[in-house]
Amino acid sequence: MAALVGAAVGVLGSAFHLSVEGLMTGWPAFLRDTLQLSGPGLYVAGGLAAAAMTVVALWLVRAFAPEASGSGVPEIEGAMEGLREVRWHRVLPVKFVGGVLSLGSGLVLGREGPTIHIGASVAKAAADLSRLSGTDMRGLLAAGGAAGLAAAFNAPLAAVLFVIEETRRQFPYSSRTYIGVVLASLASAIVTEYLTGNVPYMALPVSQMPYGALPAFIGLGVVLGAVGVAFNRTLVWSLDHVRRLGQRRSFYIFPAVVGLIVGVLVFALPEATQGGELLAVHLAKEAPGLALLAFIVLLRFVMTMASYSTGVAGGIFAPILALATTVGLLYGSALETMVMLPADTLTAFAIAAMGGLFAATIGAPLVGMVLVMELTGAYAVLVPVMLTAIFANMVAQWLGGRPIYEILLERTLAIEAEARAAEANAAAAR
Repeated sequence: MAALVGAAVGVLGSAFHLSVEGLMTGWPAFLRDTLQLSGPGLYVAGGLAAAAMTVVALWLVRAFAPEASGSGVPEIEGAMEGLREVRWHRVLPVKFVGGVLSLGSGLVLGREGPTIHIGASVAKAAADLSRLSGTDMRGLLAAGGAAGLAAAFNAPLAAVLFVIEETRRQFPYSSRTYIGVVLASLASAIVTEYLTGNVPYMALPVSQMPYGALPAFIGLGVVLGAVGVAFNRTLVWSLDHVRRLGQRRSFYIFPAVVGLIVGVLVFALPEATQGGELLAVHLAKEAPGLALLAFIVLLRFVMTMASYSTGVAGGIFAPILALATTVGLLYGSALETMVMLPADTLTAFAIAAMGGLFAATIGAPLVGMVLVMELTGAYAVLVPVMLTAIFANMVAQWLGGRPIYEILLERTLAIEAEARAAEANAAAAR
């Protein structure tokens, strides 16, 4: 059953990926080439189009499946812990269609969150149809989520480790459930490779680093540990403030404004839009100057916070990887002004930074190491990646940082409890 779920998720994940890419390339080309708009007219039309997609994506979530908001990973962890319910008949269509609209609009979001949630929803559907419950159902949920991550990045090994490391508190570990997760990830990866090709999604050729350069990667890990803690705290702060704005005015005002801005940036400054995986590869190969890199870091950070805070369906893996690449290049470029660096060191910093920021924000250093290897194919810099990731995780813990999905799950449960208390008070008043 896990293998069948994995294969189904591979098909759905590939369809989701292709749909997002089709929409993201389609509507800007339609405005620019078919309607032949340019200048202010193009920016206005782009802003209105992206705002409309963002608002519709949020309406789908709020009207039919509020739990489809965001990445969906905290929802799956909560379901495996018995704290949340996976309403797959609602989540599947909302996450797919809403995710295509939100990601296709250009918002700085990743597709891995939706595919993980879609995968777990497929697993829950299979569990319901076959009357599975208890440990088997929870194990199948984990298998479906792993299959979703494998489909998103064609990274089956990282997907298996994600379940083991990220959901270590919730995963009902046994040989039966473990094998199910592996089979689901493999089946998803095989189908995804068949449909989309077997090439590292963010392939970055790089040569091996000399041992003398390793201390610089430890320094990068220290920097990324602090950045990761700042990222998590700012994200939660943004979510809370946007929620309060929605309660006072309307939940659609902020998403509409963000959509307008993103629609303009799609044409004026595309580096500030979308998940950023391809941008990360481009920057790593081109290595622009310090000032431009600093500007992109700031812009990507702000746009990630704004995009995720809208409440639409979308993940944060890809934005984290793109932001990390830029931070790594900025760190390397600054270091290069002081000392001579070996060849390919900037690219190595960019690759290692992905694992480091992932470890600092998600709190899963082993997954970060393996995911980066599978994404880039840069096995020559495995040791620098490991050093960066583990020191970033250590510093994040020392600074009081916690895994972002753990924080988001607690926040969701607190909001739900607050809503139940308000309903009880209102009923008592009546």
